[in-house]
Amino acid sequence: MEKLIGKITHYFNKISVGIIEITEGELAVGDTIHIKGHTTDFTQTVTSMQIEHENIEKAKKGDSIGLKVDSHVHEKDEVYKVTE
Repeated sequence: MEKLIGKITHYFNKISVGIIEITEGELAVGDTIHIKGHTTDFTQTVTSMQIEHENIEKAKKGDSIGLKVDSHVHEKDEVYKVTE
């Protein structure tokens, strides 16, 4: 099962980092996410997150976080949290 938790607001190509605006719920290190968009569709495990270059373990609604992504993402791609 998947729940929409946010969207990509920016992508830093050289360092493969996507900025995710959390619009619902929470996201934690170890969670599995599914990123979907017009040409984007992949699943990955969250291994680390940052806010303003500081490592964090958990993000909540309203946070904008930086996340190393396994594939190229685009602005407005949707981010889903995968649950059992």
